[in-house]
Amino acid sequence: MVPTDLRYTKDHEWIRVDGDVATVGITAYAAEQLGDIVFVELPAVGSAVEQFATFGVVESVKAVSDLFAPVGGTVTATNEDLASAPELVNSDPLGAGWIVRLRVADAAQLAELLDAAAYDALIAEG
Repeated sequence: MVPTDLRYTKDHEWIRVDGDVATVGITAYAAEQLGDIVFVELPAVGSAVEQFATFGVVESVKAVSDLFAPVGGTVTATNEDLASAPELVNSDPLGAGWIVRLRVADAAQLAELLDAAAYDALIAEG
């Protein structure tokens, strides 16, 4: 069961919105599927991202995967801890393993994301 206070993409990113700032990361399911994460490529603070466009990369011992923005906006912060401890994405994907914070450009885009029940159904399909 995934947390109900988040929204999700079909590409396994999560987003938690607080006012007009959103925290983004990858789901526990994605982290488990990737295996041990060894590197996270982060966007520059101040860069603009478009909804569902690539904003970074996660590299694991199994694969290299693009990160997709759940909503469009401007990067306000990146998780600098991931440079020296990328394994935080595996050990605490919904907490200390967050990846970026965005100033949301259009809150209406949140309606295009999956809620917890829909995301649970997606991962149940495999």
